[in-house]
Amino acid sequence: MATAEELREQMVREQIARRGIADQRVLRAMSEVPREAFVPEGSEVFAYDDAPVPIGEGQTISQPFIVALMLEAARLAPDDKVLDVGLGSGYAAAVASRIAREVWGIEWFASLAGRAEAVFGRLGYDNIRVRVGDGSLGWPEGAPFDAILVAAGGPRVPETLLGQLAVGGRLVIPVDAGDGSQRLVRVTRTDERRFETDDLGGVRFVPLVGEEGWPVTERRPRRARATDLPAQIAAAAEPLPSLDDESFGRAFDRFGDRRVVLLGEASHGTSEFYRARAAITRRLVEAHGFNIIAVEADFPDAAAIDRHVRRRDTDGMRPFRRFPVWMWRNAEVARFVDWLAKHNAHFPPDERIGFYGLDLYNMQASIRAVLAYLDAHDPEAAALARERYGCLVPWQREPAAYGRAVLSEGTLRCEKGVVAACRDLLERQLAENGETMDGLFEAAQNARLVASAERYYRVMYHGGPEAWNLRDRHMFETLEQILEARGPRAKAVVWAHNSHIGDARYTEMGELRGEINLGQLARERFGKSAALIGFGTHTGTVAAASEWDGPMQVMRVNPSRENSYERLCHDAAERAGRDSFLVDLASPRSADVAEALAEARFERFIGVIYRPESEFLSHYAEASLTKQFDAWVWFDETRAVTPLPVEATEAERPGTAETWPFGL
Repeated sequence: MATAEELREQMVREQIARRGIADQRVLRAMSEVPREAFVPEGSEVFAYDDAPVPIGEGQTISQPFIVALMLEAARLAPDDKVLDVGLGSGYAAAVASRIAREVWGIEWFASLAGRAEAVFGRLGYDNIRVRVGDGSLGWPEGAPFDAILVAAGGPRVPETLLGQLAVGGRLVIPVDAGDGSQRLVRVTRTDERRFETDDLGGVRFVPLVGEEGWPVTERRPRRARATDLPAQIAAAAEPLPSLDDESFGRAFDRFGDRRVVLLGEASHGTSEFYRARAAITRRLVEAHGFNIIAVEADFPDAAAIDRHVRRRDTDGMRPFRRFPVWMWRNAEVARFVDWLAKHNAHFPPDERIGFYGLDLYNMQASIRAVLAYLDAHDPEAAALARERYGCLVPWQREPAAYGRAVLSEGTLRCEKGVVAACRDLLERQLAENGETMDGLFEAAQNARLVASAERYYRVMYHGGPEAWNLRDRHMFETLEQILEARGPRAKAVVWAHNSHIGDARYTEMGELRGEINLGQLARERFGKSAALIGFGTHTGTVAAASEWDGPMQVMRVNPSRENSYERLCHDAAERAGRDSFLVDLASPRSADVAEALAEARFERFIGVIYRPESEFLSHYAEASLTKQFDAWVWFDETRAVTPLPVEATEAERPGTAETWPFGL
């Protein structure tokens, strides 16, 4: 029995070349693309027959010769951008993609688009974009096109498609001949106003339906019902390679021109989220000049990492020793920090990538850092700062108790003293603005943290949005300060939870509780120069605690619930036959599914606390995925991070230098 490769070569030789197709690019491409992958399961035996093959929804995959004829007529070149109207099985688009630079495919039926996209992913054909929509209206966001192929017969050549042709571009389409038959024509745009038409002979195609095609009961493409959405997501989803593949980060090159790229996570204890953010960040650093990594971690703890990776003098602090220890003290972060230190070793000090914390919880370490700086540079100011911070000394180990005492016991507020200490350091920074991120800037940021933390712990017992808003505003202002200090060419990657990254205005937290967040503030400040990227998963394991300050456990994550974004993505992943993907919600490729996903649905949020038994009440909230994020990264099944011991010794981490910031 002949193999698929032998049948393919026979098809090219006997059905195509022998009938006069001479374009060597077309012949080579059709010899390469496995046609059997594009026919329905069970129909593979008919893949290389000289005939159309039904593919469902009343559509067919055209016979091989017709595909070759249209491709040759389109005169495709390696640098062309091609629009494929009537994507169908995806076979013609796949062949075109082996010749042209990129192919944009439109399909009326979401089920067909989803299956085609799944095949593209399995074959690794990553230069094809897919959209569910009215093909007679083309794809205006992608225009102009060098070639347009229409695999359905219209009553006439659509004016809209003509308008989307580049000058010199070719449109190949079957049109009604007036007697029930069809003629295949090629229309070439010779200048802005003139077109030339060639008749290529009689053909028979399914009808082109739509606004500029044949009328149908539904004048527009079928909108995504709940049962259609997984197919639409699958059609819009771009397959991602393995996290260990060097090409993983390249999928995010589209965000390389942004000032700030914010990378989320659906939980604080999932390995794939950390590893993906590390891979994306490495790419943004190496290929696009990002020089700031800012994370949802306490500033003084992250500063210890920064000193290590930028080869600065260490203060001996061992970071990330307070709850939740595993959130940053884990093997995934350790590997990234290793890479960052090695990367920085090749650059002078002022060009090294910095690692900064945005959060405000570790007030004790920040006070210590401020005093250490002043002790070294201005002992008199240090004595004054100790007096001002003295009000907070009883509460440093348990700062939450400070807010309770202020509320219930009328304890004297410490606000005046800590604000004065912060003001003094900021004035010193302005007076000595020649000093860079090192030293004074770090001390000033710690002083800011103490002032913000004092307010945070004071208001947290009042309830309402004040404490959340203060924290996220502090994180954003810290990010702004870091960007300003690193200069006009500074570009930042931010790692934080989805609840901080996704624009709060389009979630329950913003709409019902009046809360703001980092993502919202970034959009308001940076506009389109900020990219907000969320992450999600269906099931697996997660590192979390069942209560605050409780021990870490590796817990099983419940499968996502019905009527959630996560369940839609899981169903899409199963349909597409892939475990991970990217949906660029701002891309024309995803326009239709982005519109459907704008409707509010349940979204899952797991922090450092996870309570599977009450998951719906504890961890789901309504949100609009499309309006929250610019892109969505999906991992269908995930696993917990690997925590590092708090007292990590040389023996536990063989080969690691004693100066390792997570060690003793």
